Amino acid sequence: MPDKKKTTIVLFSGDYDKAMAAYIIANGAAAYDHEVTIFHTFWGLNALRKVNHTPVKKGLLEKMFGKMMPKGTNKMSLSKMNYLGMGPKMIKKVMKKHNAMPLPQLVDMAQEQDVNLLACTMTMDLLGLQKEELLDGIDYGGVAAYVGEAEDGNISLFI
Repeated sequence: MPDKKKTTIVLFSGDYDKAMAAYIIANGAAAYDHEVTIFHTFWGLNALRKVNHTPVKKGLLEKMFGKMMPKGTNKMSLSKMNYLGMGPKMIKKVMKKHNAMPLPQLVDMAQEQDVNLLACTMTMDLLGLQKEELLDGIDYGGVAAYVGEAEDGNISLFI
């Protein structure tokens, strides 16, 4: 029996629509029995942030980054047509009308399908994010961890 196919995705963007595309592809690949890893780096880490405030000790700069970045998937803006927050509301309404799964549920589904959600530790250090602020059940690593996953991959995407 041949080895499982591998799909790796680098999620660099913190935009709702781009993160949604990454998670739709990841869930689709997992459904096709691929081993899937999403490497969340820079603004893509926002997709892994917990919604509720988690008290952690931070310096001033890290606190500022924490306040400026969206907490969780529902607070992410659109890459185009954000219109002071109206764009995300409109797209979510259209998605609901067409029974499309919203991003928070896509993240949950990915975890249920054992998609490896990998948080970039170097970026976490740069932005002052701590493990307690991110979702439970995810993995942590740097570029070497991503390359280790991607080097045998069949599909690699950068979003």
